Amino acid sequence: MPLFAVICRDKPGALPIRLATREAHLAHIRDTGIVAQAGPLIEAGEMAGSLVILDCADRAAAEAWAEADPYRDAGLFDHVEIVEWKKVIG
Repeated sequence: MPLFAVICRDKPGALPIRLATREAHLAHIRDTGIVAQAGPLIEAGEMAGSLVILDCADRAAAEAWAEADPYRDAGLFDHVEIVEWKKVIG
C-alpha cells in the first residue's frame, strides 16, 4: 500500500487545544490501525503541529483519516497538507 504524509500546522496560540485533545487524537491513531509513524512538530521547544505517516489504500483513505482526527474537530490546525510519500531509508 502507498504511504501518505499528513503534515499539520497548529493555529498560533493553540497549544491548550492540542493538550486538551491529545488523548482523543492518540486513541484515533491507535484505533484506526493505519498509522505507520507519528509525532508532533516542535517549534521553540513546544508542540506546534503534527506529522503522521499513513499506510493506507489511497489518497481518499488518507483524507478520510485526517478528516476524522479529533485535533481537526477541535479546530487545532491552521493548515493540513496530505502528500504521497515514498520511504527510502529507515
